[in-house]
Amino acid sequence: MKTTPSEMLLGIFASSSVYASTFYLNDWLTSELSYGLGVNWIYLPAGLRLFLTLIFGVFGAIGIALASFLICYFGAFPQELITCLGVGLISGFAPYLAKIFVLKNIKISPDLSDLSFPKLAICILIYALLSAGLHQWWFATRGLDDAGAFHHFVVMFVGDVFGTLILIGLIKFGLDLLRSSRTH
Repeated sequence: MKTTPSEMLLGIFASSSVYASTFYLNDWLTSELSYGLGVNWIYLPAGLRLFLTLIFGVFGAIGIALASFLICYFGAFPQELITCLGVGLISGFAPYLAKIFVLKNIKISPDLSDLSFPKLAICILIYALLSAGLHQWWFATRGLDDAGAFHHFVVMFVGDVFGTLILIGLIKFGLDLLRSSRTH
């Protein structure tokens, strides 16, 4: 099925705006859980990254990459174009690469109709490994202070897993509430 230009723009705009909003909400809610530059013990936007790329595909990845680049460039990171470009690309495309890997190797249909909890758990773990690994590799490559070490990788991995599980739990809870309100 071919994607229309309006669907492409919707995927990019929705992903970038929702991702940026969730980033700042997470920053406000969990500022005490920050471990280092770009590393947090609970990172709710990680779940959103995965969710948006599962739904919008490459257009979700582009939207996340765009928002992440802007957050990085105008935020706590050094205002270095190449550093922030890399952070944006990793943020947007690590979950997309995880999606491709899972779709090809775990046998999930492209419309996600057969996405079970065990398959989702595998997807979350693969995504968190890719995201934490690529981010910390990039931080080390760019020579960022207080970033790029193995303990930063572990905390980022844990934060991505926890954030994804919490966000998916909240989405499921919201959907359950919506369903129950329709039946009453």
